[in-house]
Amino acid sequence: MKLGDEISGYRVVTEPTNANGGKCMWAFAEKDGRQYFLKRFLEPKRPREGSTASAASRRIRLEVCQEFEDRHRGIMKRLRPDARGGGNLVLATDFFHEGSTYYKVTERIDTTTLEKPQTLEPRQKAVLLKTLGLSLQLLHDIDVVHGDLKPLNVLIQKRDGAAFHSAKLIDFDDSYLSGSPPGRQDVAGDSLYGAPEWRRYVQEDESVRPEQLTTAVDVFALGLMTHEYLTGSLPDHDERYGSPADAVNAGETLRLDSRLSDSLQGLIRATTSLQPGKRPRMGTYLKALKDPTVCALVHRRPGTVGSKPPEPAASPTAAAPPTAEEASATRVSRIRSNLGRPPASARTEGPEKAEAPEPETTTPTEVKRSRVRINLGDRRKP
Repeated sequence: MKLGDEISGYRVVTEPTNANGGKCMWAFAEKDGRQYFLKRFLEPKRPREGSTASAASRRIRLEVCQEFEDRHRGIMKRLRPDARGGGNLVLATDFFHEGSTYYKVTERIDTTTLEKPQTLEPRQKAVLLKTLGLSLQLLHDIDVVHGDLKPLNVLIQKRDGAAFHSAKLIDFDDSYLSGSPPGRQDVAGDSLYGAPEWRRYVQEDESVRPEQLTTAVDVFALGLMTHEYLTGSLPDHDERYGSPADAVNAGETLRLDSRLSDSLQGLIRATTSLQPGKRPRMGTYLKALKDPTVCALVHRRPGTVGSKPPEPAASPTAAAPPTAEEASATRVSRIRSNLGRPPASARTEGPEKAEAPEPETTTPTEVKRSRVRINLGDRRKP
């Protein structure tokens, strides 16, 4: 595929590139005056006519290609561009092979996307997550797994005159029917957003059967993206693990941003559960976002979970010893500290006040005085 080539009626109008294309090359193309996104798959390859390969080799390659075709055409049949509620799904309009190579076509859309959704206001964040959730709900209702859900495959845009941003879901090349993924060597995805069961599946863990890769795989990725869209980063985990799924598989609890509301923390905990069956369905996810205030980051008071603990109170400083003049004065206070009782000669009959004893100059052991003076009353002459 080169600039200027015409492939099945599509004329390539930009230089093909592999940027973020995985096992594909892509370019923009034109046909009948309309703009398209044209993707060329690098594999599988159909046997060429006149190839010298053995009959067995040709048969194996044709079987692989047939499975590839069936999966793509099956998804296209279920996901039609005119499907109700599918306005935020960017779906394929054509799929074919020319020679030994497969191609897929979608309508060209503006590829600009909001880079930092965490900067949006809470209501904007809630609408963004709802549009993404509704698109996934549409897929899951017809038993389709996106299979490679990650921020790169979501375009965050706002149309001219629109009040809110919306999420457009793209790239269904790795989609499959729930419980029927491609083989362990062929299934696609991103290890950073992959679910625990998907990670074990591609790592040749025979305890994970294909039927265990269901729509819950997307829900795990959505939980991670929810945390990222709200806070700007993925949930944290021990650096020994290369991905959140690896940490969860090892029994670790993902560390969530403490600024998230309690409601959102609970939702993300549920979506990133180790057990696929414990992850919520999309209806539950959307219901949790009904009140947009749950998307607000909470700046917690000191002393609450996730906040810096309060500084310890300073110890009271002892007062300086009294002067001789102060010692001879009578002091009245409503606070009684554990300073001992004065001698009988210094007690008054009334319950409200007591005069301090005269200072001793000869035998200091006869009257025990505290070195702390609490001066909360008026000084009076003896």
